Amino acid sequence: MPEFTYLDHAATSPMHAAAVAAMLPFLTERYANPSGSHRFARDARRAVDEARDVVADALGVTPGSVVFTGCGTESDNTAVDGVLQAAVTAGRPSVAVCPAAEHHAVLHPVEHAGGRVVAVDRSGRVDLDALAAALDPHVALVSVMAVNNEVGSITDLAAVSALVRDRCPDAVLHTDAVQAACWTDLRAISPLVDLMSLSAHKFGGPKGVGVLTVAPTVGIDPIIRGGGQERERRSGTHNVAGIVALAEALTITDADRDTEVPRLAALRDRLVDTLLAELDGVIETVPRSDKVAGSAHVCIERIESEALLYLLDRAEVCASAASACASGAMEPSHVLAAMGVDRHWSSGALRMTLGATSTDADVDRAAEAVIDAVRTLRR
Repeated sequence: MPEFTYLDHAATSPMHAAAVAAMLPFLTERYANPSGSHRFARDARRAVDEARDVVADALGVTPGSVVFTGCGTESDNTAVDGVLQAAVTAGRPSVAVCPAAEHHAVLHPVEHAGGRVVAVDRSGRVDLDALAAALDPHVALVSVMAVNNEVGSITDLAAVSALVRDRCPDAVLHTDAVQAACWTDLRAISPLVDLMSLSAHKFGGPKGVGVLTVAPTVGIDPIIRGGGQERERRSGTHNVAGIVALAEALTITDADRDTEVPRLAALRDRLVDTLLAELDGVIETVPRSDKVAGSAHVCIERIESEALLYLLDRAEVCASAASACASGAMEPSHVLAAMGVDRHWSSGALRMTLGATSTDADVDRAAEAVIDAVRTLRR
């Protein structure tokens, strides 16, 4: 979409050209099913195994810990439901705990299982005192995201891990790291947790493929049964093209991170500073020191997100909001509600997220469009 200014990278990122090139042969001449026994199947299986090695290296885990899934949601669901089912099967305690600002892919399974949902602070990070109060010998799983998908806040996973290991040494610790790969060396996260979820399309890979890392000491019951692929942990025909492209995109992301993070932080600051200077009644939802470089989440008073996004779309600027429209009325997102953001501000939430293709021209054009749209709406 060359005519558009795209600032919705947290929703999905454009694919790296090298990732597209890597997957194409497996959509054409190298199309065999890797579960077969003939030479063409072995070629496909070799590609999956090589991709697994690449992903394991980038994440700091063993290849046997890497489970390929269909998306980040499946990875999260497998982590929560798989651990809880394994606990029930073994006759162990089966309570799950997560913060109120988790992605629904974690929050909904925890709530469905009757788990415990704990408070977060004003930046959307888990409240460690509330987490401590929820931990007891009945807890089988604790899930805390690495980076919040709406407001970009960064969790202190070292503190979370130390707390969980101290209070519930037998509990399994999972992190949804779907939004973290572009901003954090995941090798630093892996030793802190037992399970970690990723999704390829958040870092320049294709939609429809994800990863769940599973520590060797952790047992999970599969939530998809059938052919026994992925060491009986996730059945289903491998998405060979997607897996190969995921590995390529993760390699690029890992190599570029040290230069991309400061570049995108500067662009984010330029965008938000312009809005703060030109418009009254604008606040940054989370302090910059508490969030990732690509997150420009603001709340704007005296407007509604739905109307703002309509005008931005007409101006060919792609953004999103932390609000959802239900029955014609804008309701604040569960993340902003958990953070205690007043409706006065949350009804005008705007999420602009930057990525590898973002430029100076993008942020300047987006800033101009937001300023014009807000002034129009206020008139």
